[in-house]
Amino acid sequence: MRKYLFIYKSEIMSNLQYIGNILFGFISYALLLFVFFHLWNSIYSDPEELIHGYNMNQTIWYVILTEILWSSVGGKKLCQKISNDVRGGNIAYNLNKPYDYIGYSLSSHLGTATIKMILYVILGFMLGFLFLRNLPVHTLSSILVVLLSCILAIIIGCLLIIMIGLFSFVIEDSTPFYWLYSKAILILGTLFPIEFFPTIMQPILTYSPIYAVSSGPAKLFVNFSWNGCVEVLFIQLFYIGICYILCKLVYQKGVKKLNVNGG
Repeated sequence: MRKYLFIYKSEIMSNLQYIGNILFGFISYALLLFVFFHLWNSIYSDPEELIHGYNMNQTIWYVILTEILWSSVGGKKLCQKISNDVRGGNIAYNLNKPYDYIGYSLSSHLGTATIKMILYVILGFMLGFLFLRNLPVHTLSSILVVLLSCILAIIIGCLLIIMIGLFSFVIEDSTPFYWLYSKAILILGTLFPIEFFPTIMQPILTYSPIYAVSSGPAKLFVNFSWNGCVEVLFIQLFYIGICYILCKLVYQKGVKKLNVNGG
């Protein structure tokens, strides 16, 4: 565990030197929020009107938090790196290293995600207050629970992307799978709460990875309840275990294939 913590800290220190690049990506985030603020402002005739249980402020804050989570993970580079490691054979050099490749990839990317999350939270909340002139009010305990849920969501998101990247053991290029995954998260878990979708889809989405990485933490943030907290955290812990096991299985199968073929 200490070696992974060292990798995590090293990646944080490395990314502190490139904060300008991270802030540059905030431009698209700000434009998206600007568009959705005016969109929902037009849809809601009254800010206190409820649409599927959400008023205008809750809906906009939902989008703000889901975009923070998605932007913090920044999975495209992680997927490409793992895919290139597999296709280029660089992953073979990690077989004799004193750390697990999945643990290394997760720890390293979490260092980047931590810096991004801190910056996006600060800037996102500033924009939210600028647009809405209010902030969601929570008790300290609920804030800590939402923060924990956001951290778990980012871990799950990283594990899912690592697993997609490892698909390159089986197919030549896994980036099309990442494209499909990113669009599913965008449409089904980022732009609209689950309650906005047809009733038949809601149970499926609630128990899907989309809920664990995006919708669940955002729902807790805008409409906190302790019952909802237990549900979200349980689903997230379940998916952390499942995703890690699947990553290990795909990795071990790929390594076995490398050994059989002589690397």
